[in-house]
Amino acid sequence: MEKISKDRLSLALLLIMLFVGISFLTRFVFVVANISYIDISIIDILKIFLSGFLYDLLASLYYISIISIYLIIVPNRIFNSKLHKNIFYFFIITQIFAFIFNSFSEWFFWDEFGKRFNFIAVDYLVYTHEVIRNILESYPIPLLVSIVLLLSLISFFFLYKKCVILKNAFTSTDNFLQRLKIGVVFLISPFFIFTVFDKQNISNISSNSYNNELAKNGFYSLFSAFRNNSLDYNEFYKKDNIDKVMDRLLELEGFNGSKVKKVRKIGKEKKPNVVLIMVESLSAEYMGIFGDKRGLTPNLDKLAKKSIFFNNFYATGTRTVRGMEAVTLSLPPTPGRSVVKRPDNFDMFSSGFIFKDKGYENKFIYAGHGYFDNMNSFFSHNGFGIIDRTDMDDKKIIFSNVWGVSDEDLFRVVLEESDKAFKNKKPFFNYVMTTSNHRPYTYPEGRIDIPSHTGRSGAVMYTDFSINKFINEAKKKPWFDNTIFIIVADHNGGSAGKTSLPVWRYKIPFILYAPKIVKPEVVSKLSSQVDLMPTLFSLVNWSYDSKFYGNDILDDNFKQRAFIGNYQKLGLLKKNRLTILEPNKSTKEYDIIDQTLYNNKYRDINVIPKDEEDAITYYQSASYMYKNGLNRWKKH
Repeated sequence: MEKISKDRLSLALLLIMLFVGISFLTRFVFVVANISYIDISIIDILKIFLSGFLYDLLASLYYISIISIYLIIVPNRIFNSKLHKNIFYFFIITQIFAFIFNSFSEWFFWDEFGKRFNFIAVDYLVYTHEVIRNILESYPIPLLVSIVLLLSLISFFFLYKKCVILKNAFTSTDNFLQRLKIGVVFLISPFFIFTVFDKQNISNISSNSYNNELAKNGFYSLFSAFRNNSLDYNEFYKKDNIDKVMDRLLELEGFNGSKVKKVRKIGKEKKPNVVLIMVESLSAEYMGIFGDKRGLTPNLDKLAKKSIFFNNFYATGTRTVRGMEAVTLSLPPTPGRSVVKRPDNFDMFSSGFIFKDKGYENKFIYAGHGYFDNMNSFFSHNGFGIIDRTDMDDKKIIFSNVWGVSDEDLFRVVLEESDKAFKNKKPFFNYVMTTSNHRPYTYPEGRIDIPSHTGRSGAVMYTDFSINKFINEAKKKPWFDNTIFIIVADHNGGSAGKTSLPVWRYKIPFILYAPKIVKPEVVSKLSSQVDLMPTLFSLVNWSYDSKFYGNDILDDNFKQRAFIGNYQKLGLLKKNRLTILEPNKSTKEYDIIDQTLYNNKYRDINVIPKDEEDAITYYQSASYMYKNGLNRWKKH
């Protein structure tokens, strides 16, 4: 032990033990905190911690690779000096701080998403301004940093008193070649372990996604997400001959890469104004109209009864850009990042261009800064003008946070822009994106009886209040009677669940309100966001050539199905069956034996060939058409 402790590379070993030890404690806390959600047999727990240890070890080896190079190359006379020793002690304190801080960060990320660091965390690292301010507004950061610093100093003090490595490592006399022989082990090991274990997906230990997530290491998952921010369908998913796929798409949807759906209506087209309000994270679980008893959405519940209310409607994904992609492009969620965030997304076959073709003035009106998630670039190149936070008069803003102005401020701008378009005697389409129902859940005081910054329930109620205020103000406008108001969520309010695609979480409202244009009814057909625009266009009797995957929900021949997914798993929901294409070229299928507003139960079944064929057809064709530029707006 004394010989090992006198080797300066033992400092790398010390950092590995600290990393793995803190990761173990983090996982232990997560397991205890989520004990009611995980499978907790002895075998299940052993799998979580054994798989977790392997990921922790691999992550730690990656983490210390640069440090190992430093330990190898620095000459003894510098390394063993008192000044360097003290500097390195400080460095170790910062590393302990980083490890503990990472654990705290993972806790808050888990609280929001029910996941280890993933693709979402990668996106958040890109938008540091919004994310850092969101964190500062959501959490008591000075207190948390103080706690982490205190824990770091206590840990280092214990090591300083008890660990012989810290005392002896700075007396090493090994020459460069001796250090290299040992150091190369630290440099080669991560690549060896990665080759052996990563391809096996060793975190896939259970049918319970909580167990699988707990078996991961957040640091490793974060950089794995960097590697996999785009997924080539043909490389990762089960596929078929593309000609067969496109032929089947023609049979299923009436279009493919070379043909369009010719939607033809008899009679005069209507040109009502359209205000589409996409509400941040408004899951069905928060709304009384779906059965929630908390009374968070009294106004929307009343509005739904005066509208065409689609009560079996699903989001395609778990991010705002997925909702935008589905509604604007009527496109299933292709693997990896949303089309909205991809560089090659100009001139897509977009509802914006169809509105424009019909003579509409289109505007994307966003409460925040539209550079976030590439929104401004996407909408401005797909048929829309842009109004975002930078265009709003600060003197008129009553409240804002890091994500944008309050919903009241946003809707005031929508009223102003609608008035302008009406004055210009042009029908208008306003695509409105709210932000108040987003952490840190802050809003103007005195509007509702739940104080600001106390959680999502208050934010949901404030959004309900703001939409009601907007509708009441709109009723006073000369353009109200000839306007269709659409209220839909961008995505569900959370993605955590025991199953990889928890269907209940994807259920969202779709309310179509126009008292002078449509009659109220409840529509219970299974459908998803891709069907919104085709339904609207049919309602106003428009003829157009379509490359949309969606269809008119109100049509008697509508084929009920919904697309749901995350950035890796691609789901097709129909007839209480969920078919999932996974990125290891496998397919899983489940019977949904019970679904409530807050949960669902699945039963594994053998994959039904027709269901798998349909899922492959939809998702492979969508990826193929995007990759080959076949779903672009090429004027016919």
